[in-house]
Amino acid sequence: MLDIKKSSEDGKITYVLEGRLDTTTAPMLEDEISGIPQDTTELVFDFEDLEYISSAGLRVLLAAQKTMNEKGSMKVTNVNEIIMEIFEVTGFVDILDLEIE
Repeated sequence: MLDIKKSSEDGKITYVLEGRLDTTTAPMLEDEISGIPQDTTELVFDFEDLEYISSAGLRVLLAAQKTMNEKGSMKVTNVNEIIMEIFEVTGFVDILDLEIE
């Protein structure tokens, strides 16, 4: 299960994710991201309460990063050790702007 909380202010959108970002829940986040307004210049994912991310979740993050490369910036905050290990193994540490918990 994945809980997504969204807040926006002055061109910045923050998504707080809680639970598991996997094959079942990744489409939920993908739907959220597909509705990002054109004037968004900063996208933040807060992973403080994210327990797990699968390859499906990584794919959604990669798509978001590609979109934001054209419009502004994207960062992932509050990355715990479990998620960081997944990012390191997959090479996402070199792709994403990460803030470690």
